[in-house]
Amino acid sequence: MKISNVLIILSLFIVSIKDSNAQRNKSLTKHVILIGSDGFGGYAFDKAKVPNLRKLMKNGAYSLEARSVLPSSSAVNWASMIMGSGPELHGYTEWGSKTPEVPSRVIGKGGIYPSIISLIDAQMPNAKKGVAYSWGGIQYLFERDMVDLDFNGKSDEETMNKALEFITKEKPVFTFIHFDQPDGAGHNIGHDTPEYYKEVEKIDDLVGTIVKALKKEGILDDTIIIFSSDHGGIDKGHGGKTLLEVEIPWIIYGKNIPAQGKLTTSIVTYDTASTIAYILGLEQPNFWRGVPVLDALNK
Repeated sequence: MKISNVLIILSLFIVSIKDSNAQRNKSLTKHVILIGSDGFGGYAFDKAKVPNLRKLMKNGAYSLEARSVLPSSSAVNWASMIMGSGPELHGYTEWGSKTPEVPSRVIGKGGIYPSIISLIDAQMPNAKKGVAYSWGGIQYLFERDMVDLDFNGKSDEETMNKALEFITKEKPVFTFIHFDQPDGAGHNIGHDTPEYYKEVEKIDDLVGTIVKALKKEGILDDTIIIFSSDHGGIDKGHGGKTLLEVEIPWIIYGKNIPAQGKLTTSIVTYDTASTIAYILGLEQPNFWRGVPVLDALNK
């Protein structure tokens, strides 16, 4: 083969790689909203009436067999969800961890293991982002000095209202909304009880309100919503290794998300951060361990 032909082929190969990278780094939407519901087990869909979530599932993609990391408790899993890694790397290992019990493998500019917040801050410096949460423990798991909204609501309704106010006014690239129920009902009365499912259905109502508000404001068509949880539960607790505690819902819906319904791929909660990074066209750090759920994004 002539040298000139080799050079032409090499040039085409390089261009192909560049085009592939450009396509991979292209944002799929203008806004991502992560909705997390504490203690919402995947099993809850068997008995609860959740029409709003089922609509997202039907018109998007979902798994009710996604898994939490171990232990199946709150701080360790909320950290994993937004930090793209498990507790062996970010270091939060207990239900109410405020600081890592295991030294974080990497410390970012925010003074903690880098989350999706710091990725957006570094790669999209002008982008608005916020966190609204009903459980105060969330405040220790993200870079508070990097967000435009840091709000701890007294109830899930107050948390939702503040988040919607922020979204409609500021049009943020990323918003994390954390709801404290149905975890409270699970602990106080018990999982798999009428009271627990009543709280599950209230969460479904809040999700429906969010979707309606986004549609009214003309934002929904440029938004991707991800709904998930930190863990399920059994009796009045969680933290163990049963599937009732470990299996969680993972639902994605919105712009550029094909209506595929049930996914068969394996999903772990730290894949959520990776999926958000991919959606926004961000470069994922090599110390994260999550992978984007591409089966949900491609036909």
